[in-house]
This record gives sequence, structure tokens and C-alpha cells, in this order.
Amino acid sequence: MRADRLVSLVLLLRQRGRLSATALARELEVSTRTVLRDIEALSAAGVPVHAERGRYGGFALLPGFRTELTGLNHDEALALLVAGSRRGAQAFGLGSALASAMLKVVDALPESHRDTAAGVAERLLIDPETDLLARRLEGDDVPDPIAGEVRRAVFAGRKLRIRYAAVGRTPRWRTVDPIGLVTVREQGYLLATRSGEDRTYRLSRILAAEELAEPAERSERVDLDRAWQERGTRFRTGGDQVTVLVRVDPARREELVGTALAVLAEDAEEAEEGAVDGWLRLEVTFQDARHAEWVLWKLAADAEALSPQWLRTALHERATALAARYGASTR
Repeated sequence: MRADRLVSLVLLLRQRGRLSATALARELEVSTRTVLRDIEALSAAGVPVHAERGRYGGFALLPGFRTELTGLNHDEALALLVAGSRRGAQAFGLGSALASAMLKVVDALPESHRDTAAGVAERLLIDPETDLLARRLEGDDVPDPIAGEVRRAVFAGRKLRIRYAAVGRTPRWRTVDPIGLVTVREQGYLLATRSGEDRTYRLSRILAAEELAEPAERSERVDLDRAWQERGTRFRTGGDQVTVLVRVDPARREELVGTALAVLAEDAEEAEEGAVDGWLRLEVTFQDARHAEWVLWKLAADAEALSPQWLRTALHERATALAARYGASTR
């Protein structure tokens, strides 16, 4: 909305001083032409913004022009800034709203807190996009119109019609009663019921959404944390799951555990002839046979499936085919 953009423009100028039209356009994600129109609108409304000519010119505000939020101490302000640095809001389509809100929070802080809180917040990094091995942590990309429609139905307590693309199935429409929204590792989920049965939908797989006028059939109160844990338990104990006994290098343990559904048992291996010292032996559960094979293949020589035999055979066949491919002479 233009009103929100105008407020953000003023706050950017207050906090950063003189900025060029190009810099403002980049921050606000609009064209320089739009920025110039917004500057004209602000001037017409009496906001003391003026242009400074020259190589290092740009737009700036006259000193003053602020309101202070005096109820926050330094640590409270820091907590808000750190919370604003988390990327979970992106999964719900609230990223731009969060950025705008953080600008307003910083601008409203008393002078004594603003600079120190913002400076300290720069030294804290929450949920970076990659890990230490430069592996990108995949998050959901949910179009704002879809995320907004889902949010409105959840908050208003109305039924929601979604076109959902389940894995391996043709997308189709379904009407659900939304309960709440959950984000886990930058991936957003809609908790809902359908015909009285619990359902969990990945937001990135919702291709279209429509809030209906009919009230949702749901309780007045909800414990989302408990609901998420219960659904996770059902997911881990149902379907075509397989249990695997595996040896793994401790350096790759977290990768194995983080991918498996559950760890049923874990022990350090006893030193035996031919055994690798320090390895761990785990009994883990995977979603299905394909999941188990994919995880063990990814761990390569740092893990060994001890049972079941079909998994060992599948991995052996994969390795044999790969060796044959690269063992052949180059054409």
C-alpha cells in the first residue's frame, strides 16, 4: 500500500540521513520514478523533505520530526530487533510487513537506545541462509496473495478453499477448516481439519486459496505446540516406514539423525577386528524404503547399513553401477 511505503520512506531518511532516489528505490523495491512521485506527495503533505544537488546529493529530512516510544529499555529494544531478524515471517508472506515494522520500532526508540540497540543487533545472526558447509537451508517461497488469503481465513475463523498439490498427485481443490499456521526451518504449514479429520498442508504446495464466508468448524482455543507434536508423532509412526540398523561416522551423525524420522536406539561400537574405531551404531526409522536408500547413499562411505538386507543390496547395486560408469575408458 502507498501509505505504508510513504511511512517507510520517511523512516529510512530519518535513520540513514541523505539517500539517493536509486538507493530509496532499492530499499523500497520500487522504481526511481515511484520514489520521485512519493517525494512530491510527502512535500505536498508538509513533510520537510528536500533535495540536495551534486555528486553526493539525494533526499533528506530537516532535523526533528519524530515521535519516541519511551517505554522500552535497551534490552527490550534489542529483543525486538533480534526477533525481527528471524526469517520465519517469509513463510507466512509477512516479510515486507516485518521489515516495515522494524523500521518503525527503531525510529520510535529514544535517542539513548536507538543507536546502541541497532549496533548490538548487527552482531547477532539468527537463522542464516546457509550452514558452515555453505549448504543452503531451503525455505518456502509462498506468493503473498496466497499467504495473505490463508492468514485471513485462519485469523477470521472462516473455511478455506485451497488448490493443493500433494506429492505425486494431481493438484485438486479441497475445503478445509483452518486451525493455525506453523513454521519449521523456514517451511510453513497450515494445520487444519477436513471432514473432521486432522490435516497438515505445506504452504508452498498451495497453488491457490480462497477465504469463504462460512465459519470454520473449530474450537475457540488451540494449543498449536501440542497439536504439532501430536501430528508429528502420528507421522513418525504411520505409513510405509522402515527401520534400519546403521553404522555411522560420528562426524555425520547429526546429518543422519536430522534426516531420519526417529532414533530408536544408539550405542558406541565396541572395538572389533576390522571395525572403525569410534563409530556409532543406531537403529533409525525412515519414512519409506526410498527415503532410507536416499539417506544412506548420501552418507556414502561414512555410513553402512547393516540391516535389512534389501537395503544393503540396493546400495550395492547403486555403487556397482556407478563404479562401472566411471571405470570405463574415456571415449
